[in-house]
Amino acid sequence: MPTVLRVGSYRLFFYAGDRDEPPHIHIEREEKVAKFWLDPIRLQESGRFSRPEIGRIHKLVTEHQDNLREAWDEYFGG
Repeated sequence: MPTVLRVGSYRLFFYAGDRDEPPHIHIEREEKVAKFWLDPIRLQESGRFSRPEIGRIHKLVTEHQDNLREAWDEYFGG
C-alpha cells in the first residue's frame, strides 16, 4: 500500500493491486477509508465519513490532484 501523501490526520494511498481500475486514491483516517476517482475527481465510496468531511477530503484531493496522478502513473507505469 504505497502512501502517496499525509495531510493532518489523513493518509492518501493506493493498493498495489489497483492497477486494473481507473486512477484513484484512497483516503484513510482512523477506521474510515474513502475512495475518489482522479480524472475527473469524484467520490467513489464515502467510507463512513460524514458529508462535511467528504467535502473537505474532496477539496484536499482537488488541491493535490496533479501530484496524486503523477504518483499513480509512476507506480503503475501510466
